[in-house]
Amino acid sequence: MYHHHNHNHNQNGSLERRAQASNGDIAAATTNGNGVVGASNLNPTTRLLGSPRGDHMPDNYEDLPLDFNPLVFTSLERHLPSHILNLSRDLKAHYMSNILLRYLPHSERVRMQKQKEYRQKIILNYPPLHKEIYTMHSEHFFAPSFLRAIKENTEASFRSIMAEPSRGVYTFEMLQPQFCEMLVSEVDHFERWVHETKFRIMRPNTMNQYGAVLDDFGLETMLDKLMNDFIRPIARVFFSEVGGSTLDSHHGFVVEYGTNRDVELGFHVDDAEVTLNICLGTQFSGGELFFRGVRCDEHVNTETQPGEIFDYSHVPGHAVLHSGRHRHGARPTISGNRINLILWCRSSAFREIKKYQREFPSWCGECRRKKKERERVSIAATKEELLKRELKSAS
Repeated sequence: MYHHHNHNHNQNGSLERRAQASNGDIAAATTNGNGVVGASNLNPTTRLLGSPRGDHMPDNYEDLPLDFNPLVFTSLERHLPSHILNLSRDLKAHYMSNILLRYLPHSERVRMQKQKEYRQKIILNYPPLHKEIYTMHSEHFFAPSFLRAIKENTEASFRSIMAEPSRGVYTFEMLQPQFCEMLVSEVDHFERWVHETKFRIMRPNTMNQYGAVLDDFGLETMLDKLMNDFIRPIARVFFSEVGGSTLDSHHGFVVEYGTNRDVELGFHVDDAEVTLNICLGTQFSGGELFFRGVRCDEHVNTETQPGEIFDYSHVPGHAVLHSGRHRHGARPTISGNRINLILWCRSSAFREIKKYQREFPSWCGECRRKKKERERVSIAATKEELLKRELKSAS
């Protein structure tokens, strides 16, 4: 995985940047809630059974604030020794977490611990403005058309509310104006609190100087629900080849453009399998999103083909859903202020599988073009060979 080094294009103007969460890359191990048990107090007698218990019905861990995917706990529970098996779900989760943490590199454990402490410090001190946006209230957050499509949960229902103005870029109305306003004022309130308390916050990623990580000041649970219940059903249909059906963690943040804020955003790819980008408002001109084709790591700097060029103008309350590997950027915001909610959705399973894939990925525009070209050359050669044979037999 390549990382970007700075904000500038390098000498030949190539695309060497990948926007990344400034607190590092959080794949499957996102942190939230209860304290992580450090290496020092791991019990050396922590044991698991070699083969799973077939007759045991494991608990569901989805509502607990855990450091790993809840499904890992459900499957691991079948391997627990009998004296642990009858304990409460919290204690079982704690026991399994200790085992799982041993498999993380030390640096990753330290990073998770630091992030956890950072978040707890904010959450203990920051007074929320709109308590009601911290838990999911879908009928108050989403546009009725979006809710209907999700409820039906079919490709046809999704397509009925969406446009696909360019291959792999989906746009649709998503949020109610009232929710957009509340979120904007919450972020504003947070920014003011940061300024007044001189609290040092981490910016959303390596490319934006303004904006805030929503997960850091208490919105993680709500955004997790947003990803699981409202984005994954859509991603499963339209982005299955890039891990859309196995999204299991996210990085949620707002970016701010315009007067005294970030002006534009250079060409980059996201540290995400699927990206949701929603315009929250307010009054602005300019700031178009420009897309330039989906690329794998190997081809990220290759040129754009004519059919891959697409510019999108933001509409408040409307969302854009695209692959994280879709190269994009934002044009300068000419006047006013534009605030967008970005949800980077990630799949630890897809990232794991990708490491072992040698064949070209079908989702990369350049890989596809090269394959077509190889086929064209091979067909032309075959035709020529047949023609030669015919001429030979004729003579």
